[in-house]
Formats: sequence, C-alpha cells, structure tokens
Amino acid sequence: MSEPITALGGAVSQNGIAKVAEAAREGMITLRGDVTSAAVKKALKSVTGAAMPGAGQMATSGSYTLCWMSPDEVLVLCPADTVGDTLTALQNAAGTAHVLVVNVTDARASFTVAGPLAREVMAKLCPVDLAPGAFEPGMFRRTRLAQVAAAVWMPEAERFRIVCFRSQARYVFDVLCVAAQEGSAVGAFN
Repeated sequence: MSEPITALGGAVSQNGIAKVAEAAREGMITLRGDVTSAAVKKALKSVTGAAMPGAGQMATSGSYTLCWMSPDEVLVLCPADTVGDTLTALQNAAGTAHVLVVNVTDARASFTVAGPLAREVMAKLCPVDLAPGAFEPGMFRRTRLAQVAAAVWMPEAERFRIVCFRSQARYVFDVLCVAAQEGSAVGAFN
C-alpha cells in the first residue's frame, strides 16, 4: 500500500523576506448543510469539541479546528490519521440532518508563510485587508490568492496558513515565493 504524501513533498523556501513552506499533511473534511441548525452545531461540537464559529472566524478545540467557509459550509481540520473516524462520527452525529460530509484531505494542499513580513507577502496576493487589527489570529477568509481560490488564516502572529486545491499547489508555492523574494519588501504595514 502506498503512503499518502503532500503535493510538493515538503517544499520550503527561506531565501526571501518570509519563509514559505508546504505544511505537513493534515486531515480536511468539508461539511455542507445548514450550519446554523441546532442539530448540525450539536454534531460538530460533540465530535470536535469546538463550537461552530461565526462568519469569517475559526474555532479550535484540541486537535480539531472548525473554519467558517460560507453560510452553508464548514471546513473541519483534524489529524490526518483520524479523518476516517472523524468523518464517520460526524455523519452519525448529524443523524437525520440534511448534510454532506466529505473527506477532501487529498484534494487540497496547504502552505505556511512565516516571519515579520508575512503580512506583506500575503497582501501582495490577496484582496483582503490584512492590516494589523483588520486581520488577526482566529479570523478566516475564503478569497483569491493571485488567480486561484484559497482559504487563508493566521494560526498565530507572523504566520499564515493557506489551503488551495492540490492541482494548484505548484503555482501557489511559486507565486508565494515570488511575493517573498529578497528585496521585495514595500513597507506596507510600517
């Protein structure tokens, strides 16, 4: 049996104004349905321990994170080796609620951009106000990164996480590296 791998085998670039790296493989489950319903909120809380986050937010409990994707979608992040059990538990906990629960782990790629100028790198690529105070840890955005769809959040100050479609991994890594290349600082948030 083959071992699951990331899209780019752990690619890293540290030669610029921020470190760009492919993140370690992480479990990702999309849950679509009425995420405002009591039944769906209860199912998510009982399986992950995290409460359903508000619009543009994320909530973490232990090794689970819930990310608000849209009025009818939440992204569940979990350890890669627990995806199958988590998926089954979510389906069972949802009971008769009308939901679609899908493992999207291998359909996505994930990256980090880290360092004091990480905001600047991301601001070059995303049409989101990333100024301090406007975008902080705990906030979550579905947006564009250059020409592709992406989800963006800050797990902590000076570090961004990006999720995109796996088929676009090379493009996303390369465009992040270009935005972070040495000498490209513009002082946007000074």
